[in-house]
Amino acid sequence: MTDDLGFPSGGGETARLNDEALLFEDVLLLLFQPESGTIAGENILFYVLGGAVLAELALQELVEVRRHSLFSNRVHAVDDAATSDEVLESALSYIAEKPRDAQTVLAAIGPYLRQPVLDRLVERGDVNRKKGKTLGIFPSTKLTLASRRRAGLIAQVRAALIDGDTPVPRIAASIALISASGTLPQFYREIPWSGAVYTRAKAIEQGDWGASAAADAVTRTMAAVVAASIAAAMNLPRG
Repeated sequence: MTDDLGFPSGGGETARLNDEALLFEDVLLLLFQPESGTIAGENILFYVLGGAVLAELALQELVEVRRHSLFSNRVHAVDDAATSDEVLESALSYIAEKPRDAQTVLAAIGPYLRQPVLDRLVERGDVNRKKGKTLGIFPSTKLTLASRRRAGLIAQVRAALIDGDTPVPRIAASIALISASGTLPQFYREIPWSGAVYTRAKAIEQGDWGASAAADAVTRTMAAVVAASIAAAMNLPRG
């Protein structure tokens, strides 16, 4: 069976894909704009994806944020941390060399993330990529939505921002990073833009992930990594 968008109906597929997906894959899929086939916030995408990679490392308890001085924190690799994921391993290896501030980590790992993460969305079947030529001469690539997983993620973001539901850590981190990137208003067709939505998103940016989430040590570390990434992003040119 298929739904009105032509995708397979039923919750099993969505649940399975969500279980397999990593945070930085979800963030890029959320940022994909189906109507235009573009990715929102391209000019600052490197820091958003970089922050999502750091947050995934924190969620897997591979990195943590420690106080470095009165006014700064640094990201540390946890002793004997290891991962089989190539994207995470590349970032983890860089952090393991020595503790670094979030801005340095973002600048080092972020610029190289777009293509491999997009490749994963294509391989997973969430996005279709078709190569062609514009005016019959210039090479071009057309991206289209290919699964229902983005719709499921959007529903969770909307529930947190409009209905006031407490988001799970991955969704909270996604909201925080997307909000900090300034791209949230571009989602107005799916998440009606309002002052209340802005306020709720900013609260999540600042670590308001719900009382139960705040009590969890891993989530606190994840939130701290996201906050450090957002703080670093404030110093980056927006283009």
